[in-house]
Amino acid sequence: MTEQIYQVAIVGGGVCGTALMYMLAEYTDIDDIILLEKYDGLAKVNSNGRNNSQTLHCGDIETNYTLEKATKVKNAAAMVVNYTETLPKRDHIIFKYPKMVIGVGQKECDQLRARFESFKTVFASLELLEKEQIAEIEPNVILIDGEMRPEPCVALAVLDEHSAVDFNQLAESFAEQAQTVVDKNIQIQFNSHVGKIKESEGLFYLETELGTIKAKSVVVSAGGHSLLLAQQMGYGLSFSCLPVAGSFYFTPKVLNGKVYTVQNDKLPFAAVHGDPDVLVPGKTRFGPTALITPMLERYNRQSFFDFLRVLRLDSRVVKVMWDLMKVSDIRNYIFKNFLFEVPGLRRWLFLKDVRKVVPSLQLKDVRFAPGYGGVRPQLIDKENKVLMMGEAKINPGTGILFNMTPSPGASSCLENAQLDMNLIADFLGKNVHQEKIDRCLHK
Repeated sequence: MTEQIYQVAIVGGGVCGTALMYMLAEYTDIDDIILLEKYDGLAKVNSNGRNNSQTLHCGDIETNYTLEKATKVKNAAAMVVNYTETLPKRDHIIFKYPKMVIGVGQKECDQLRARFESFKTVFASLELLEKEQIAEIEPNVILIDGEMRPEPCVALAVLDEHSAVDFNQLAESFAEQAQTVVDKNIQIQFNSHVGKIKESEGLFYLETELGTIKAKSVVVSAGGHSLLLAQQMGYGLSFSCLPVAGSFYFTPKVLNGKVYTVQNDKLPFAAVHGDPDVLVPGKTRFGPTALITPMLERYNRQSFFDFLRVLRLDSRVVKVMWDLMKVSDIRNYIFKNFLFEVPGLRRWLFLKDVRKVVPSLQLKDVRFAPGYGGVRPQLIDKENKVLMMGEAKINPGTGILFNMTPSPGASSCLENAQLDMNLIADFLGKNVHQEKIDRCLHK
């Protein structure tokens, strides 16, 4: 019997890996694909609903985005919305909540007013809300014991669009849709940790506990472990990995939708926000904090050793860290977020931050959410001695791709998958059904 050689092997069963499997199955003539996932199910790590903010980032209320970046993000998010339109279980995957970014104080209010004038040309649903209008939608953001909070406040809001996603369920749907495509061999192999990838005579050999998988092309979408596999093959050696973990807190339901705060431009981390949790009805989840952690997976202690291997500590990494710590805003932020992890202190400290969103919250209302929060692998460019923002991809041009951090996270899963699909199809000499993509995903 001839041993199976797959046209494409995908490493990682999160929302990005499954999105690529779906795109290859549905929109190309590639007919032989295998996805390898080291756990016993899909989306067990960062795509799990506990480990992210469940936000469909559209670029409208994220104040750290330029208009150019926000326009790109808007188009990527629209692909997810369009994809879900015909799904029978859509209501379990994507959700409508009002969303807004709140400006508190005159400086932030002026910033949001100016932002509205430039962004409303691209985001037709974007509204500028004054205090009284905010109070009608999110009363706990503005009212304290029935009275208006004293600070000047405005908000940029979108009130009737999809704003939340259960990325675990989205990944499951990608896999289900891919495997229903007729006349194609689409396989998923669980409990298949890829320990090493070798290349020989035009084929890739993926070593797993269940045996070696052979493929003509490979895409690795495994977070920080993508860099580990790349470096084992001699790629990406100029990068180091700085894993940033996020923690969350629960309160009673104090918000009707998603409420973000204005981003500090000096901080490369997300500002605190409050969200309805699609998995925990009747609660509001606040976060994330941002803690530099020596693990590639938040609650997997074995990933500490993988972190040491991708850190590749040298004087250039130390310089980047030193440059970050020289910025007082970053230094204070890192120290404060370290204290957020200390039992006894963390609730009291986090309460001070979260009162910017809901000023009437009391200490008894705030509860740390154990087991919640994922890891975002931020890369350090050692050649240029800088911390990289946004997505990171390694493409040596040999038929293998490594994805570390899609930006802005899982919201760009289909856009990133389309890019990888085009690269892989071109490498294999296969066809992409672009008209069908435009008709279904780029409406």
